[in-house]
Amino acid sequence: MAHAAARVPASRVAGRAASFARVAAGALLRGKRLAEPDTLRARAAAMLDALDIRLEVHGGPLSVPGRTGTLVVANHISWLDIISLLAVEPVTMLAKREVGEWPVAGSLVRRAGTLFIDRSTLRGLPDTVAMVSGQLRSGRSVMVFPQGVTWCAGTGGSFRRATFQAAIDAGAPIRPVTLDYLQHGAPTTVAAFVGEDDFGSSVRRVLRATGLTVRMRIHQPLSALPGVDDRRSLAAQAQAAVCGTELSTHG
Repeated sequence: MAHAAARVPASRVAGRAASFARVAAGALLRGKRLAEPDTLRARAAAMLDALDIRLEVHGGPLSVPGRTGTLVVANHISWLDIISLLAVEPVTMLAKREVGEWPVAGSLVRRAGTLFIDRSTLRGLPDTVAMVSGQLRSGRSVMVFPQGVTWCAGTGGSFRRATFQAAIDAGAPIRPVTLDYLQHGAPTTVAAFVGEDDFGSSVRRVLRATGLTVRMRIHQPLSALPGVDDRRSLAAQAQAAVCGTELSTHG
């Protein structure tokens, strides 16, 4: 992870940190009301503003109109992914259990109504599929990162297939989304949160970054063709759309 441009001066870093802390504190004070759609969207957008991060959205909305919610699937690069997506539309997030333990951010995502899963075991997988399917049937859109882990450029790793079964069971559409990070228009890894990196170090890099933009490309929705598509083929189609890879139903 590295800066692709000059870093901001220390005085500006301090100002950003103070602004971000104020917004985060205000969000925490909202308690359970943070999960209210308008509140959640506004607070997420305010966090990006506090960090001087520009959000560039192509396409949308995230949810596809219809009787069910939408399974929104995106590549995963940074903790900023969640904030950016919520700033566009306050969907229900599905995240690994460890996210709920992050300082400050963990409290925020818990109060925002995030659903947590334990990826260390396969025993809970059927329950996770049923939980996501139930959310979709109720009309609530759910956001998942099917790569399972973060990648510095967001294009590595195969999409895990379990949550695509939830979309099939609920008869719900799938919305692929591609996230990229730029500094002054050039690709950058400065926002990446990968490997042995810790949350504090990642936040400090973001605070020092200049000209940082989150670019979100919202692709055309996918729907399962009865008797043709299964979770494997849907995962492959979504990965091809999100990562720009050749379509494959193997692996």
